[in-house]
Amino acid sequence: MPTCQIVRPNSGEWPADLSAIASPPKELHYTGDIAILSRPCVAIVGSRQHTSYGARVARELATALASAGACIVSGMAFGIDTIAHRAALDADGLTAAVLGTGVDVVYPRGNRELYDEIAEHGLVVSEFKPGTGPFQGCFPRRNRIIAGLCRLTIVVEAGEKSGSLITATRAAEFGRIVAAVPGAIDSPQSAGSNQLLRDGAHVIASIADALSLANVVPVANIRSLPPLGDDEAAVWDAVAQHAAATADEIIIRTGWPASRALAALTQLEIQGLLECSAAGVIVRR
Repeated sequence: MPTCQIVRPNSGEWPADLSAIASPPKELHYTGDIAILSRPCVAIVGSRQHTSYGARVARELATALASAGACIVSGMAFGIDTIAHRAALDADGLTAAVLGTGVDVVYPRGNRELYDEIAEHGLVVSEFKPGTGPFQGCFPRRNRIIAGLCRLTIVVEAGEKSGSLITATRAAEFGRIVAAVPGAIDSPQSAGSNQLLRDGAHVIASIADALSLANVVPVANIRSLPPLGDDEAAVWDAVAQHAAATADEIIIRTGWPASRALAALTQLEIQGLLECSAAGVIVRR
């Protein structure tokens, strides 16, 4: 079992975002690297009884966000939580598991291997003292910390009574961004997440939507770029400098006629280098 440490609000290692929530924890027990909470943190949560669609989307979102430098935060429950953590680890990215038990109590027990990997390569954290087992009300308390650590919470799939809705509700109360992945209207696993969308949550209609809401962009691998013309290279650089942009913003930044800027954007999209979301947000792929 890794060594457990403790951090309190008067410490420089205390996550600043956590101090801004209602009823913040008095201390955090952790194992791993607490410093990763200073990175952009994105919560990915969802149903234990997920569909194959939910699993695929959670994996793609976590992979893209972790590859872009975000820390993927979840609750290490079976289902979407486990998939999100695993995808971040597989992408050599950062992930933090917030437990509803003591930091040294692996719950669920079947996630022992995942726990060990997160403790070694990321962070396991809890407000509860070591040795604390699960108790009534522990997971809603855990969920508020997940919401408090993150500027963005993404619900992939959630039933009508899913604990993920508690995380989303707390995130909204804390003034954070709440988003959800739309699902089939006749799918019980999407009843809660679709309700979030009906009530005003941001729509995750593409990977680009998630990257834009998290305000992160993948680091470009220049060596893999095909030869670019002068106009395409200028637009490629303009998108990177601002992480994400709309076509109108690119036109303004380049100072070019719309036809010239749009032609360069189109060529970059054809080559698969840029992606434009349904909302018109352009990011590097």
